[in-house]
Amino acid sequence: MNIQAFLENVEAIYKTGAATEHSYRADLQKLLSSISPDVIALNEPKRVKCGAPDFIVSQGDIVIGHVEAKDIPVGIRALKDSNKDQQKRYLAALPNLIYTNCLDWDFYRDGELVASVSIADFMMGVQPRPQDFDTLENLLREFATQRPQTITSPRDLAERMAGKANLIKDVLSRTLREDAEFQTELYTQYQAFQENLIHDITAEDFADIYAETIAYGMFAARLHDTTLDTFSRQEALELLPKSNPFLRSLFSYVAGYDLDDRIAWIIDDLARVFQACDVAKIMEGFGKLTGQNDPFLHFYETFLAAYNPSKRKARGVWYTPEPVVNFIVRAVDDVLQTEFGLPDGLADTSKVTIDWDTGQRAMTKAGKLRKDGKKAMEKREVHRVQILDPATGTGTFLAEVIKQIAPKIQGVAPAMWSKYIEDDLIPRLHGFELLMASYAM
Repeated sequence: MNIQAFLENVEAIYKTGAATEHSYRADLQKLLSSISPDVIALNEPKRVKCGAPDFIVSQGDIVIGHVEAKDIPVGIRALKDSNKDQQKRYLAALPNLIYTNCLDWDFYRDGELVASVSIADFMMGVQPRPQDFDTLENLLREFATQRPQTITSPRDLAERMAGKANLIKDVLSRTLREDAEFQTELYTQYQAFQENLIHDITAEDFADIYAETIAYGMFAARLHDTTLDTFSRQEALELLPKSNPFLRSLFSYVAGYDLDDRIAWIIDDLARVFQACDVAKIMEGFGKLTGQNDPFLHFYETFLAAYNPSKRKARGVWYTPEPVVNFIVRAVDDVLQTEFGLPDGLADTSKVTIDWDTGQRAMTKAGKLRKDGKKAMEKREVHRVQILDPATGTGTFLAEVIKQIAPKIQGVAPAMWSKYIEDDLIPRLHGFELLMASYAM
């Protein structure tokens, strides 16, 4: 690692008078790759364009850090507002990060500035500071020794996930704006989402949903992972239950070789966060004080508080403790029996005949549409007791309803349970949810 030779090349390029930020990349790449024989610095201009750091620094198969490079005249401490927003996202998502303009170097660890050094002053040209060359060399070697920090609590995990998810959202929204005229697979997914689910959704909102669902989907996969030494986006697909076609469909793209490399790198970074921790062990004591005992369902509240607290507040994502859910459902079951005369309560299978709106206009006897706009109605038999959760979240109340009903049926006729589910349970359960990750869970 020859700091002096690097600086001489930088100064020569600057003196041409035609240099840009990218003019110094080749020399910067050589310097970073010379830290150690097994260190590789990869400059990805395609990724950079969509908001990724300029360099990814790896040691073997392990990503050890990232580097954001600026032009020489740019003060890395006095960034413009747009660059400040970008830096904020990087610091939250990238635990080992360098900011440099080739002369000044700032080293960040877990979002905090831990060291700075200047190997040259910039006043009427580049003026070397050879007394600081050794300091930069030592800091770069220390940069290369960093490994993922051990995550020991649900809150730490939520914050690390949130940092990655926010970066995914930012890069993805930029990518979608760029791809509007090229109809890439990612943009086609966005269009399909518009056509089938939310017609007026923006690229930014789609990126938000996508990032949130990927982050929590990978959490769900890792929570059930028994091979702790390995984890990747490909393994996440294998671990997700086949009973969740939405998540599996999303991850079949995320896990594939055709995943856009402008977002693949950060999803791989997220996978490394999960690989560095035993999620099931971290979650062992989760919710004991609050009565929220299922981390798969209830950790989403903790994650959303870190990822997007304003959305959490706007959508009312505050989970009811499980003992309270149990009490409310038992109370409804009791009221149905004592006040409505239904001995089976929530398990009741009696039916009533109602007028059902067919969604069409009524016809005259001559077979023409009625001019008064009267709706076409028909008689239809439906279950008397319907269960609706208008803000179902991750399904806590509906799951508790099933837990209340199951013993009543299984205790009387165990062999009838499967038929009861199909004919008299599923048709009565209704839930609505606005947040995609909650819906996926």
